[in-house]
Amino acid sequence: MNYTLGLITYDRPHLKTQQVLEQLLAKSFKTKLYTIPFVPRKPRKPKFQHRPKPFQGIPPEEIAKQHQLPLRACHSDTEIDNACDLYMVLGAGILSEECLEGKKVLNVHPGIIPISRGLDSFKWAIYHKRPLGNTLHYIDKEVDKGEVVSVLPTPVYPSDTPESLALRHYALEIGMLVDFERHLEEAHNPFEHLPSEPATRRMKPETEQEMLHRFKDYVEEQAYHSKALHAD
Repeated sequence: MNYTLGLITYDRPHLKTQQVLEQLLAKSFKTKLYTIPFVPRKPRKPKFQHRPKPFQGIPPEEIAKQHQLPLRACHSDTEIDNACDLYMVLGAGILSEECLEGKKVLNVHPGIIPISRGLDSFKWAIYHKRPLGNTLHYIDKEVDKGEVVSVLPTPVYPSDTPESLALRHYALEIGMLVDFERHLEEAHNPFEHLPSEPATRRMKPETEQEMLHRFKDYVEEQAYHSKALHAD
């Protein structure tokens, strides 16, 4: 833990940032916080909200002040310097090539790379009856195609509801970010054999409805595979 960890996030209250940062602080990392502007997206009303509302909690500058962390407020990601040994994304859109140059940037994608890339990976995994998990990987210029460090499967239980499975999947994403050092040292990927698939877009409401309709069959199938996987 002699290196400096740079945490990249939005310039507004962000739940995931708060959850991860509070747990990382207990590990006594030398940490620097970088905030970048959030670019609003077109509002949408999904049929099923599979993640907590992101923009709630404590402003990052308040957390930094409380814990005496250095914080650099950047107008764009190109202003993030190369002063840290390792960077981690807690909240950001697609980082520019200029930003990535000369940096090692970790991210947790809430899907299994390379078969689940892009947006709404949780929903698309259910829709296509694919295994569910989180991937710790390095970011490069292509979406969700950087070097995979480790993949953590999300257990599926016969009594799961969409809500219970989504909550467990999100909690494991947070845990993977907090325990990134362990995953760097003990890399594990039980899904190396899976083929690469194109990156997905946001799921449309009518497709979401079909995804929810398929959920019962998904759970029955994946609970069996999940039991076998975790038994190994």
